Amino acid sequence: MALNELSPKKIENAKPKDADYKLTDGGSLYLLVKKNGTKAWRMNYRFNGKQATLALGVYPDVPLAAARKRRDEARQLLADGRDPREAKRSEKDGPASPKFEEVAREWHSGRMGHPEWKEITRTKILREMENHLFPAIGSKPIDTLKTRDLLPILIEMTRQGIGATTGRVKTTMGSIFRYAVQRGIVDYNPAYDLKGAITNPKVRHRPALPLERLPELIARAINYTGRPLTRLAVLFSLHTFVRSSELRHARWEEIDIENGLWTIPGQREKISGVKYSDRGAKMGAVHYVPLSTQAIRVLEDIQKISGEYLLVFPGDSNPYKPISENTVNKALRTMGYDTQADVCLHGFRAMACSALTESGLWSRDAVERQMSHQERNEVRAAYVHLAQHMQERRQMMQWWSDYLSLNTERYVAPYDMGLKNTALVIGNISDEP
Repeated sequence: MALNELSPKKIENAKPKDADYKLTDGGSLYLLVKKNGTKAWRMNYRFNGKQATLALGVYPDVPLAAARKRRDEARQLLADGRDPREAKRSEKDGPASPKFEEVAREWHSGRMGHPEWKEITRTKILREMENHLFPAIGSKPIDTLKTRDLLPILIEMTRQGIGATTGRVKTTMGSIFRYAVQRGIVDYNPAYDLKGAITNPKVRHRPALPLERLPELIARAINYTGRPLTRLAVLFSLHTFVRSSELRHARWEEIDIENGLWTIPGQREKISGVKYSDRGAKMGAVHYVPLSTQAIRVLEDIQKISGEYLLVFPGDSNPYKPISENTVNKALRTMGYDTQADVCLHGFRAMACSALTESGLWSRDAVERQMSHQERNEVRAAYVHLAQHMQERRQMMQWWSDYLSLNTERYVAPYDMGLKNTALVIGNISDEP
């Protein structure tokens, strides 16, 4: 059999197919091209009458010349009456294999490069590893882990009902082991065979009331008899339809009442002892919330209660910590709503989006920008990022607040309220939203 049949160009041009296949170099050395794109050096041999396979590394970390050298060294061991695999194990017994957590943190630190990660993404992935991976397999040598060691983690997470997190953790495990393969720490990615092992649950949309029930919701919010600041938080949420963490961790320094603008940073300064207090806008970029005259009046009432503190919505027992993530939803339950089926804080966003869209008055870009939705089309995302649509968004946010006020007594459909209807707003914000 001929030797040295492969060339670097032939190896580079080898593309994955539907099944694994081999490219022979000679002298029992071959390149195994896997269907997932991995190119692994292997050498078949017989020792003591038994067939065996020796792993010699992964291309391109182990280039062609190095693979041939390792083949020749293995053949010399066979000529000396030694099993190359046993010799390899003896060498491995020297330095211990790194623990999974060590490799995971090395991968996360960006030494292989994840410059596209935003800080909020980097923090989220680390937190998920610390919560779900490290307690289960963090202390185990990474080269001892098999698919059967990884699957129970995902099964338990699925049982807990955290489907979206489960999917991300599965992806993270695959990336960590891929990094380990590329670094020559392991020869195989056990996370690859997790494909199809769990079924991603159907996305559950947060409950939101039909717009026809707005007058009922507004009346119940106005008449809420619990903590005054909680009542105002509900009203302010209705007017601004921001996300829970954006609301809870709001700081007075972010709000410009005179110019009617709330600027939510991509990341906030962390408050000592307050978990996740560094969370800013959802997408990790600055988000602008134009404030209507009604929203400003609500803020002025809030300022009388919490204006001396850093947080706009401080907790009842400790003003240096924010209201809990359950505060607004608990108030809604007190008002008689099932926050799993009727409406929750996040549902305000769906209600506002529905009304703004149905009105036919506002461009899609302005609505999506105010909702702080992520544009998946990269070309459009670049355009929308540059085009803030602030003038239109100011008019739009005022229209939404006027629409809420118009629906205080009776239901008015969004398309029945054009720009000319905004003069019909009645009532005082201290009594109405």
